[in-house]
Amino acid sequence: MFDNLSEKLDRAFKLLKGQGRITEINVSETVKEIRKALLDADVNYKVAKQFTDTVKAKAIGQNVLTAVSPGQLMTKIMHDELAALMGEESKDIKLIGNPTVILMAGLQGSGKTTFSGKLAYHLKNKRGKRPLLVACDIYRPAAIDQLQVLAAQIGVDVYADKENKDAVSIALSGIKRAKENGNSIVIIDTAGRLAIDEEMMKEIAAVKQAVNPDEILFVVDAMTGQDAVNTAKAFNDRLDFTGVVLTKLDGDTRGGAALSILSVVSKPIKFVGTGEKMEDMDVFHPARMADRILGMGDVVTLVERAQQNYDEEEGKRIAKKVAKNQFGYDDFLSQLQQLKKMGSMKDLVGMIPGVTKSMKNADINDDAFKNIEAIILSMTPTERTNPDLLNGKRRERLAKGSGTNIQEVNALVKQFETMRKMMKMMGDKNKMAKMMSQVQGMKGGMPGMRR
Repeated sequence: MFDNLSEKLDRAFKLLKGQGRITEINVSETVKEIRKALLDADVNYKVAKQFTDTVKAKAIGQNVLTAVSPGQLMTKIMHDELAALMGEESKDIKLIGNPTVILMAGLQGSGKTTFSGKLAYHLKNKRGKRPLLVACDIYRPAAIDQLQVLAAQIGVDVYADKENKDAVSIALSGIKRAKENGNSIVIIDTAGRLAIDEEMMKEIAAVKQAVNPDEILFVVDAMTGQDAVNTAKAFNDRLDFTGVVLTKLDGDTRGGAALSILSVVSKPIKFVGTGEKMEDMDVFHPARMADRILGMGDVVTLVERAQQNYDEEEGKRIAKKVAKNQFGYDDFLSQLQQLKKMGSMKDLVGMIPGVTKSMKNADINDDAFKNIEAIILSMTPTERTNPDLLNGKRRERLAKGSGTNIQEVNALVKQFETMRKMMKMMGDKNKMAKMMSQVQGMKGGMPGMRR
């Protein structure tokens, strides 16, 4: 996401040369390029113009510190204004009702039903809530089936009534069921609709009036660009929703929706969908997104994901095996599986500051580990425990058994050996550090030694 915009902004900043002050003359060309980059990213014209006018006004006359170039100063101004454009701070979902009622609205094909499942997963696993999904799409039978499958997959309750063709009645019955079963949150998945479909717009307005939701989240496909903003405005005029969800940010989107929606509808983006898995969603953080747009990475989100998926017991087990020089392929496979839980590899790479352009634009497939897993799973338990057993004949057998070739097997063995050596060195360094600290502690009590 935003790769093209990031590259164009980077080129724009390079237009600023020299030291001293940023003047109207030397900043005009840069601002012109920034505006063009924003429009190419499908940002609303009025939003792009107002944004660049603000950036220009703040930049002109700024003193440039000796250690900072005009381009770096402009990047700082751009970062702050981008974050402001997208809402300054993240806006949390309101969990205030008993139960809290969340009404989902969106266009056909926006990913609304899938996101309803993702939100239920998020609230259950990260907020400790007990959500109930309510199937109110009475026009598409597959939508009810889809919601039931998702509910079973993530282990949450679902209320559905395929015989009932009244969305308002189903929604009220779902809330009643939630109160009876002690569900703390109700997520109502409504039918996908077109903004111009007056009858369906009346229906969702009737559902809103009947259930009086605490939150109304409008789900929109970021791939639709400027159309997403126009649709959001049409829905907001009818529903007065409380927040926006942008889905499919992992796709080849130009990002205009993320940068325009708040200015056009005055409603914050609360969540973003970043992949197909149930865990592939994030709370929207404007400052972090500004970091990513400007190629600064997103270390905070990367660390948060690592913490969320870190298995402390597994970490202790691995550390003990490394200390005893018993790290094997089963442990290597376990580490890969931990990494995969953090999300798509391309998304993770984009969060690393200073990632080279070639690496960021590389075709990083989420199936990149499949061959490695196939090779390891083709090993016998003894081979996984004793990596040194993998001679030439065994490697040939692994290549045939895993559907790979001998070069891939050899590459895995080399990578594994490098990783094992590095982990052993880290263990040795920790031991050395402990010994040194013990020696330092002993100095004070030894004759002739000074602290």
